[in-house]
Amino acid sequence: MSRRAVGIQWLPGLQMLRQYKASWLGHDIVAGVVLATILVPVGVAYAQASGLPGIYGLYATIVPLLVYGLFGPSRILVMGPDSSLAAIILGTVLPLSGGNPGRAFALAGMMAVVSGAVCILAGVARLGFVTELLSKPIRYGYMNGIALTVLISQLPKLLGFSIEGDGPLKHIRAMGEAVVAGKVNWTAFIVGAGTLALIILLKNSKRVPGILIAVVGATAIVGGLGLAERAALSVLGPIPQGLPAFSLPWITYDDIVPVLIGGCAVALVSFADTSVLSRAYAARTGTHVDPNQEMIGLGAANLAAGFFQGFPISSSSSRTPVAQAAGARTQLTGIVGALTVALLLLIAPNLLQNLPTTALAAVVIASAIGLFEVTDLRRIYRIQRWEFWLSIVCFVGVAVFGAIPGIGLAIVIAIIEFLWDGWRPHFAILGRAAGVKGYHDITRYPHARRIPGLVLFRWDAPLFFANGELFKECVLNAVETSPTLVNWVVVAAEPVTSVDVTAADSLAELDEALRASGIDLCFAELKDPVKDKLKRFGLFKQFGEKDFFPTVGSAVSTYLRTHAVDWVDNED
Repeated sequence: MSRRAVGIQWLPGLQMLRQYKASWLGHDIVAGVVLATILVPVGVAYAQASGLPGIYGLYATIVPLLVYGLFGPSRILVMGPDSSLAAIILGTVLPLSGGNPGRAFALAGMMAVVSGAVCILAGVARLGFVTELLSKPIRYGYMNGIALTVLISQLPKLLGFSIEGDGPLKHIRAMGEAVVAGKVNWTAFIVGAGTLALIILLKNSKRVPGILIAVVGATAIVGGLGLAERAALSVLGPIPQGLPAFSLPWITYDDIVPVLIGGCAVALVSFADTSVLSRAYAARTGTHVDPNQEMIGLGAANLAAGFFQGFPISSSSSRTPVAQAAGARTQLTGIVGALTVALLLLIAPNLLQNLPTTALAAVVIASAIGLFEVTDLRRIYRIQRWEFWLSIVCFVGVAVFGAIPGIGLAIVIAIIEFLWDGWRPHFAILGRAAGVKGYHDITRYPHARRIPGLVLFRWDAPLFFANGELFKECVLNAVETSPTLVNWVVVAAEPVTSVDVTAADSLAELDEALRASGIDLCFAELKDPVKDKLKRFGLFKQFGEKDFFPTVGSAVSTYLRTHAVDWVDNED
């Protein structure tokens, strides 16, 4: 493959350009302009929800969309600030910035750089599968927790006052105290609640842009009636004119660890969301999306956001449908949307100065409500209750301890869940059940007959460091509890897909213990790659070629030929 071909392979946007059809252009331009009308209020809202001035939400919209258009494999996925990341960014920025906007901007920018670097490295290393290790219940749990955290953080703005508090529980307490103290601005609440109601009412409409109508209406009412002065209503105010500039987000030595943790949490959440959304839209459009390239595209967009006055971004499950409904065909839609937002900053930056903070809070709250997953959790509760409670634990972890510790808890639970089936796997002693071919678990078939002097033992997992000792103990226990004196142990090893050094040592110890009692240890249906490992470990030679059988049936037949036992098998 030529260098040019390799370069284009890493730039799906250029690949798309080579295949671009003229008939798509009009659709992409119209969809991009429509998309821009949503990008502006949402970008500003999510910036403020993340503890940053609103202008940075527009910067974090423009540059990532342009970069993703070049590196991103999905044709219509929309990148930008997202409510699912707001709680993570706020949880990192707020305690470290001390209310300094410059510090907050630098911290958030460096989080984007960290997130981008992690995603790019993971994509190059072809680790796009890692988010699949987070099961649905765990993913639902932490996203429900994040949704609640975002909701709680925005309620004070909806009510027209501000509070101080670190963590959702302290926020609730401080908010309750403020309400009791009479700090609610009822004008702000009416404007915000009306905006929220209109967004929710028009949410499912594909033709009517509910967010745009609600935000424009709130802005017009506040500006026309002068509510910023008359009712002390907080508004966005003038925003700087011009485009985002290249800037290095410098942080202090003490900030490194929390920013690294926050950036990695952002990388995990953003790619989990992006991969799910990307696969969903790829299925709808009949295209294929490489998850590793998706990770690179997301990483490049975050890296660019960090270096151009932005903050961490992700794919958007609310703006992507807008682009699709407006007729988007390719990545050009996002590029047109970004250029339209840039044009707004150049020629009409004061258009948003009367945008009320309470309306922005309504936008974020509406998005947070959309993050909650309840229906599928009900299904999980019905069919697998312990996974439902795993989800609740993750939810409580995020809601009580905050987004980043809660996501850390979710990761730990995911790892434990992943290891549990292999750590304490199912195993069975096998016998011959009447009327059923083959050998089966005697606990499932209590009347199954066991061959005298032979223990057929099945292990339903790979053998590795966490279960090697358990395997040895279970085999020895099967020998001890056998109704007859044991001559052979045959391990039905088809489910064993791997073995590591620790487990191999346990196998060697088991073989020595059985030989000391005059018992042969044999294997049936062991896969060739696992045999190759045993050869490297020196165990194949220790056991001997004769102790490995292609099937359980051949092992049984050999045992019956070499041992005089009272056994009649009607199946044979």
